[in-house]
Amino acid sequence: MRESQKNIYQSLVDYFGGQESTANALKVTQPSVSGWVRQTKNMSELVAIRAEKETKGLFKASDLCPSLQEFQSFSSSTQEQSCKT
Repeated sequence: MRESQKNIYQSLVDYFGGQESTANALKVTQPSVSGWVRQTKNMSELVAIRAEKETKGLFKASDLCPSLQEFQSFSSSTQEQSCKT
């Protein structure tokens, strides 16, 4: 895990006001949050998407969970192609 990722997790914790608050908002345990900050655990795709939703897009799921980056370009291109009714 890169240093920039560590910073984003700490920024996420700061956004929510602490590890316990972050855990509650994202429906995980405090030790999970601690693991992200200390770089000993990876954030799951589901939790990363939840974080993006809970922060109203301030934190992007693909930044929090690098495995989602392959879908980032896919979602951008599908958003450009809206369904016509």
